[in-house]
Amino acid sequence: MATTTDTSHHQELAGPDAAAPGYYQAQPSTEKAATGPGRGGSQPRPSSGEAAGGPASTTDHDAEHDAEKAGNDITDPDKPPEQEFPEGGARAWATASGTALIMFCTLGYVNSWGVYQAYYETHQLSHRTADEIAWIGSLQGFFIFGVGLVGGPMFDRWGEKVIWPAAALYVLSLMMTSLCTEYWHFMLAQGVLGGVSLGLTMCPSMAATPQYFNKKRGGAMGMVIAGSSIGGVVWPIALSKMLNNESLGFGWSIRIVGFIILGLLAYSVVGIKARLPPRKSGFLLPGAFKEPVYCLCIASIFFLFMGMFTPFFFLPSYAITKGMDEVLAGYLLAILNGASFPGRVLPGVLSDRFGRFNMLLGSAIASAIITLCWTRCETNAGIIVFAAFFGFCSGAIVSGASVSLASCPKDPKNIGTYMGMGLFVSSFAALISPPINGSLLTHNGGFLGVSILSGVLLFVGGVLVVVAKALSPGGVFGKI
Repeated sequence: MATTTDTSHHQELAGPDAAAPGYYQAQPSTEKAATGPGRGGSQPRPSSGEAAGGPASTTDHDAEHDAEKAGNDITDPDKPPEQEFPEGGARAWATASGTALIMFCTLGYVNSWGVYQAYYETHQLSHRTADEIAWIGSLQGFFIFGVGLVGGPMFDRWGEKVIWPAAALYVLSLMMTSLCTEYWHFMLAQGVLGGVSLGLTMCPSMAATPQYFNKKRGGAMGMVIAGSSIGGVVWPIALSKMLNNESLGFGWSIRIVGFIILGLLAYSVVGIKARLPPRKSGFLLPGAFKEPVYCLCIASIFFLFMGMFTPFFFLPSYAITKGMDEVLAGYLLAILNGASFPGRVLPGVLSDRFGRFNMLLGSAIASAIITLCWTRCETNAGIIVFAAFFGFCSGAIVSGASVSLASCPKDPKNIGTYMGMGLFVSSFAALISPPINGSLLTHNGGFLGVSILSGVLLFVGGVLVVVAKALSPGGVFGKI
């Protein structure tokens, strides 16, 4: 009777997989068996199959000792494989580097939308209002996160293979965009097809790296997402140069981008590998929305996204109204994204030490203060300084949001689904924020209302992070 009770206690603490028949045989322990009457002092621990067949194969002391280890040691050989994280290695870093390149080609490319916004306002879509043009970019921003509702669970169930067709569709969308001449062309090719293919390429890849890291997850994800910062530097400069080069024109400028991205994605789809076996349970996990901390994390990211993306869309247009040259205005996004590189790496590394929610909170408050100061920057130098400071502070929001969502599930096999569902809800912020700000700009004729709205939304996001910390086991002042 005592053996049955302790075994149940062992299963409860170590998880169902740890007590499954044959598990210890598959994952042999190097622990020495406890010395007892009639036993040698250095006998190897028997497998669970032997434990079931021999009366003296597993003592009560063994069960209690193993249960304690399973609850406290992340590298315990008696844990299920999904609870053990390599924290490095060739396969882990190949996956991380492949994901970084995908971030370079996807989110880094989307971060250059401000160049398209300014170009369309003076070329193909000059007869359209700023908020109408912004709908193209907002659709892209919505789908790149929104299709995570599908992409995340697909990765959990089928692994890295789901990235391959999405990458091919992404390249196709670029080639179709190069042929566009009408507003509805751009909406379908760049907004819808581009956004969906971007999301189905990015979201599954982001779920791969957390499977390899736990203690170093913040730093690893910071370096991965920093790929989007490098892309945010390269793409605005390249697009601004090419689009303003009359010998190339719009069509070939976009085709050149498409061919470059094709080569980069070819490496990424080979390098990324899922570490864990596929999850066989339901496609979505609606029960996750019963977890208060997870729901508040999503709500905070929603408001942070609503406020954060505004400068990415409208900073070049604002600079042009203040007399900045169009080419230099196109470089502003490169400066912003360049500054976001250390903003995404350093806070990611620090979050492993000081808490992931804590770093997200700090970046939210800092970004809010800087955004409220936006319209006080009226000279070229002031606008450039604003771009650099906002880029650094807002960069931590993207990496902090991803790491926070990845830290919510208790089972690493569910990371993709948790991230996908969270990004889906948050994506509506990217959908509605640019048109709302574009409408404010059109009807008020200035950027003050845009600045105030975005700054307040960032503050609200920070407050929700505090509430999430208050409901977590660590509390408001905990390292979480």
